[in-house]
Amino acid sequence: MTDDLLPDLLAAVAQQLVSPQTPYVSATLTRLVAGGLEEAEATLQIALCLGGEMDQVLRHKRGFDQAAYRAALDALPMPEDAEGPGE
Repeated sequence: MTDDLLPDLLAAVAQQLVSPQTPYVSATLTRLVAGGLEEAEATLQIALCLGGEMDQVLRHKRGFDQAAYRAALDALPMPEDAEGPGE
């Protein structure tokens, strides 16, 4: 994923955080912040998960896999040495 997409992913996460259709996203944010992450870092990690799922959608020409996205969110937080955007 490139840094160019990050603002769009963060905007999508902001929408998911308030959507009644994606309560698991706000639950993930709450869990990560309670676990010690800053809200901005937690939101970034969620956006990176969303970007990873969107990458799979484009690469494999398939629909969005909500179960895979939720599994990625459940695996957060990312290790501190994980690659960030553009790396």
